[in-house]
Amino acid sequence: MVSKNNGKDMVTDMAKVVILGAGHVGSMCALNLARLGICREIVLIDIVEGKADAQAKDVADATVFMDRMPVVREGSYQDCNDADIIVNAVGVSRKPGQTRLDLLDVTIDIMKDVVARLNQTTFDGYFISISNPCDVVVNYAREHLKLPKNRIFGTGTLLDTARLRLTLHQLTGVSANSIECFAMGEHGDSSMVAMSQITLMGKPLYQLQQEKTQIFGKITYDMLLERTHQLGMEIVIGKGSTEFGIGAALAVVCKAVLYDEKRILPVSALLEGEYGQKGIMAGVPAIIGKGGVEEIIELSLNEQEQKAFAASCDVIRTYIAKANAR
Repeated sequence: MVSKNNGKDMVTDMAKVVILGAGHVGSMCALNLARLGICREIVLIDIVEGKADAQAKDVADATVFMDRMPVVREGSYQDCNDADIIVNAVGVSRKPGQTRLDLLDVTIDIMKDVVARLNQTTFDGYFISISNPCDVVVNYAREHLKLPKNRIFGTGTLLDTARLRLTLHQLTGVSANSIECFAMGEHGDSSMVAMSQITLMGKPLYQLQQEKTQIFGKITYDMLLERTHQLGMEIVIGKGSTEFGIGAALAVVCKAVLYDEKRILPVSALLEGEYGQKGIMAGVPAIIGKGGVEEIIELSLNEQEQKAFAASCDVIRTYIAKANAR
């Protein structure tokens, strides 16, 4: 339930979240939202008859073992009228050898129908997009939905950053909770790692590489970038889709919004001069709270990192043009 204070403000009670797409990702988002106990109602919508209903019933079964039991059900676009958050998880899974950008045509065709339906509702909440290619799809939604720029954003490089933290943990043994790092740019193969900004246990990586060479000296930019890029495809090759990581990531973003956490998360947000980029949505660290994307954090990237980020934005920009040409 949203308290109307200074416009679209904070959630004071339990929220209603509508998930578009009840496949591997959408259903896992529902499960993670239920597990966090931050929703009074979770509504699943899918174009495949019976799928959303089946997934909702499956998640509802699991809520019996949770501290809180939200209502989980199948719904329709009418449910968007009073939704606090819409999660966009439409589309198809990529196949082995495909990049996320290869999904552009299919997803944009679906998005045309999604935005047309949403524009017929009175939805005035937060639109958080997962669908790949993430940055391109959320930019398409931003251009076609009647929502403030701060309340429409994508999960961006949040999952890429999680994989980066996991890699650093595995290489060093340092708890992931004590590692600060960011992957930025496209949620995809052109993303970059802000190597100069990595800290472990409160110390910059470059300092630790001098102090404890045996543990930290082996870490290179290319090593971190390769693992960040490859982990997703390894999962796709092994099981056909990714779902657990992105489901957990989405739930964290929703919680940051609903509980006004002011949490710094790397999401796909509209850039208006930050990092030298304008009119494009890309993965950058941002403060997430009741205002959605409340502030973009500009890291002090070195020259090499700035060039890598700009190159990734150029990739996004190219595919935005392709999406708009469809």
